[in-house]
Amino acid sequence: MKQGLLLIISGPSGVGKDTVFKELRKRLPDLRKTVSVTTRPIRAGEIDGRDYIFVGQERFELMIAENRFLEWACVHGNYYGTPADEVTRLRAEGCDVVMVIDVQGAEKVVNRICDALTVFLVPPSHAELARRLEGRGTEDGQAMARRLEEADREIRVSSAYDYVIVNDVVDRAVDELAEIVQKERQRRGDDD
Repeated sequence: MKQGLLLIISGPSGVGKDTVFKELRKRLPDLRKTVSVTTRPIRAGEIDGRDYIFVGQERFELMIAENRFLEWACVHGNYYGTPADEVTRLRAEGCDVVMVIDVQGAEKVVNRICDALTVFLVPPSHAELARRLEGRGTEDGQAMARRLEEADREIRVSSAYDYVIVNDVVDRAVDELAEIVQKERQRRGDDD
């Protein structure tokens, strides 16, 4: 059985990573998404175990000490991490796995898994990103300013990714991403 593809989707907060992934999964329903562990508070509408695995800082630090993460980082004052055993198991079963993670995490994963396919989503403009973040209503002014500052830093490293997609219209971004996944599946299938 061939090993599954590992697709990493990154981009700044508010760019629409989760929205793009949800639409991509409608077109490619066999894609499997990793569920990250986080110490951040649960948001309205989120479900523990589906959106994230929500834990306290002490438990997260124990998981770090036990080397249970493929990658982990502290982002905006909260810890996020991807359980290594889940990714390894799914790929070994031939499943294509998607990780929706930040730039720090993506760099760590690529350093450990050299065949990861990386895609960076960018907003059409800085102003549009600010509008999207404001529309979420989850950050106060100071937190939003911090996220926009971080977004500028993240966008500067997007050239290190295999692909960069502008998420101006969700359907167009999903079309591009689906085409990339299909091409990569075909290429890897041809390598067998």
